[in-house]
Amino acid sequence: MATLGPRPDPERDPKEVVRRGYDAISYAYRGDHGDDPRYAQWISALTARVPGGGAVLDLGCGCGVPVSRTLSEAGYAVTGVDLSDVQIERARALVPGATFLRADASVVEFPPGSFDAIVSLYALIHIPVDEQPALLARIASWLRPGGWFLATTGHTAWTGSEENWLGAPMWWSHADAATYRAWLLRAGLTVTREEFVPEGDGGHSLFWAQRT
Repeated sequence: MATLGPRPDPERDPKEVVRRGYDAISYAYRGDHGDDPRYAQWISALTARVPGGGAVLDLGCGCGVPVSRTLSEAGYAVTGVDLSDVQIERARALVPGATFLRADASVVEFPPGSFDAIVSLYALIHIPVDEQPALLARIASWLRPGGWFLATTGHTAWTGSEENWLGAPMWWSHADAATYRAWLLRAGLTVTREEFVPEGDGGHSLFWAQRT
């Protein structure tokens, strides 16, 4: 059983800004179809690595599309976790074949060796950077030997907020790519690929890492 952990304190924790933000902009951020050629490429590469029917965690699943839905329809046992109530409500409706938990990714717990793969796309960057190394260590422990971790991270270090991002306040916190590589290695994962994902004037880093 997963341990969900407490809700953030709305008066102190910037994660509450993230939760409320995605509650407000869920549909503006992604519609029910969630078509994105980048995601399709990444998911295809993941299914080529993970045996059919395997257990996959979508950490920061949003509304469940496209990652959870595509993997669930392909026969994987999918568990999704997200901080936003609205995102989880949508995910449960859009992907009835998966299991979804409304929880803080930085404190949720699963038994060791629960998953064949863990996907975390554009989610780590919303967690306070000082909490991320411990989270990556727990992620590594949740993977079975040979399991895969696919994640987008920051490419350069930055912590900050915007008052109006797609219609609501939003907050981010991330290290640079070299730091994430070091954290992944320290967690016991082998980084097999790293690439830059451009976005606007900047971008993110995409990591493939494997538990050996």
